[in-house]
Amino acid sequence: MFDRHYQVWPELVPQHLELPATNLFHNITVAALRYPEHPAIIYYGSTISYRQLHQEAEALAGYLQQAGIAAGDRVLLYMQNSPQYIIGFFAILRANAVVVPVNPMNRSAELAYLIEDTQAKVALCAEELLEYMVPQVAVSHLKQVIVSAYSEYLSAPTDLPLPEAVQLPPTSSCPAGVSRWQAALAAACPPPPLTTGPKDLAVIPYSSGTTGNPKGCAHTHHSVMATAVYGAAWVNAQHDLVHLVSVPMFHVTGMQSCMNSTLYVGGTLVVMTRWDRKVAAELIQRHQVNTWRNISTMVVDMLSDPDIDQYDISSLRGIGGGGAAMPAAVAHKLQAKTGLVYMEGYGLSETMAATHANPYQACKAQCLGIPSIGVDSRVINVDTLEQLGPGETGEIVMAGEQIFQGYWNNPTATADAFIELDGKRFFRSGDLGYYNEQGYFFLVDRVKRMINASGYKVWPAEVESMMYAHPAIREVCVISMPHPRRGESVKAVVVPADGEQPSEEEIISWCHATMAAYKCPVVIEFANSIPRSGTGKIMWRQLQEQEWANARQ
Repeated sequence: MFDRHYQVWPELVPQHLELPATNLFHNITVAALRYPEHPAIIYYGSTISYRQLHQEAEALAGYLQQAGIAAGDRVLLYMQNSPQYIIGFFAILRANAVVVPVNPMNRSAELAYLIEDTQAKVALCAEELLEYMVPQVAVSHLKQVIVSAYSEYLSAPTDLPLPEAVQLPPTSSCPAGVSRWQAALAAACPPPPLTTGPKDLAVIPYSSGTTGNPKGCAHTHHSVMATAVYGAAWVNAQHDLVHLVSVPMFHVTGMQSCMNSTLYVGGTLVVMTRWDRKVAAELIQRHQVNTWRNISTMVVDMLSDPDIDQYDISSLRGIGGGGAAMPAAVAHKLQAKTGLVYMEGYGLSETMAATHANPYQACKAQCLGIPSIGVDSRVINVDTLEQLGPGETGEIVMAGEQIFQGYWNNPTATADAFIELDGKRFFRSGDLGYYNEQGYFFLVDRVKRMINASGYKVWPAEVESMMYAHPAIREVCVISMPHPRRGESVKAVVVPADGEQPSEEEIISWCHATMAAYKCPVVIEFANSIPRSGTGKIMWRQLQEQEWANARQ
């Protein structure tokens, strides 16, 4: 057991903690019994109590059963941050089914793949995304879509500027195979008996792959409960927690560090559908937000607002996140304005959010932190699997209660993802790093080929796989290019098919109709050929290094 980090272990935080042996739905059941009228969600000034959250999740679960959902079935959750996302998440669990969180930026090709891979029969969908989901009905496993407009949960007038999607009213008519959210609730179908327990599957977030299609990370109620409970314990979260939710909840950081940890302690979620730095500052001021887990680029954006000093954000007592390292200059500016140190952490879809976090009393900048509650983390030689000592760079591996069971329907990838050390099953992160004498871990590079654009992970092989469907593309190699604000952006080197002369605009436009916007190349470079090794493999690293070298000139 790795234990050198115990010398900087935060006071009052247990090194090991027994987890509740319950279904995740039990968390909101307990909160609704303890604090029925307490705000569970504040959505642009409109409040949803724990009583309402619990009642509507149960009603929707009953409707899902009537729609043919049985225990263990997968249900797609295709929405931006909203009350519906939270209600839908727990309704799926209450129906003894499995949540498949879908990136709301996903489009036709990605949706078709997820439906086929999970064999999902039902999807919960937002109004502005319905046009992408409807074509999947009846031509795949998908039989029914339940749709809602975010505006349906704006019960109180607001002076806040609302995102366009939040202003969208519900449509009066629905195409075949689509039913309205409010009608589903009004049906008041009794939910089935709650039969799932800690060992049953709860959530399958998809982690984009290095060799093409994304892989589903199979998590049980136990592994999801782990980071929800451990995350709350790490920061001593209590019932008075008021959490600004600005990161997407389809991602494990938003799902766990924001949603599930907060609801576990009976706190309040102040939910934003889209990022807006002025609205975020106003929400902190107006609702006395005291906790904000985010990606560092949001803090950078907020603090660069020339009007930031007009807002009182002094209620904040905890701020941190992951996805991208916090620039030192911004961390200093944050501390000068709020007195707070940005707490960085580290986790993956496979680990259901954080396995490492900085101790609150001894945060280090641009550091992954120390192994969290119950986590055993090591650094190994990538080739020999030998364990390495302090200061030696290798692959970060970890074992703990939050580690996934394996990749959905992919035993080969599952076998490749794990190794055994000292009789324990360790997950291979694919990240290169090292730890120091005190047990702090630092990221150096990645074993796997990946682009980090504002905290969003883009796997070039997945983008290439989709781009090959374009009839004018013969060959393509996706690489990163430096970006002053996002860190990295996506670039594609394209060899046109014989007789074809596509334009850059044409290919980029096609990509936006096919895949999530953050995956789309922002630059297309046409070439006569792509360099290959003697064995015929595309030499992506050569193109990558040349791109970054040119940018430094």
